[in-house]
Amino acid sequence: MPSRPIVSTAAAILLAATSMAYARPDARTMTCEQTQLLIQSRHAVVLTTGRNTYDRYVRQFGNECDWPEVPVTSYIRTRDGQCRVHRCEEPVFDFPD
Repeated sequence: MPSRPIVSTAAAILLAATSMAYARPDARTMTCEQTQLLIQSRHAVVLTTGRNTYDRYVRQFGNECDWPEVPVTSYIRTRDGQCRVHRCEEPVFDFPD
């Protein structure tokens, strides 16, 4: 009965893959302080920010952004309101004419 181990292995892989999909921290369930401490401790983290939205947030000072991107201030919704965090974006140079 070699099909039984194959089915068990496939089920285990499927379970692991689906549980990893939900492993991303949800900023809406954390306080602002918890969210900021998580980002500081991991240097960069991908957070769920809405039902179908997520983004990568980084420390304000560090090298987590790829050149030419820099950390820019962003606000996300947490359990206790709006929270100031940083994410990587290319700088905008809007010089006057």
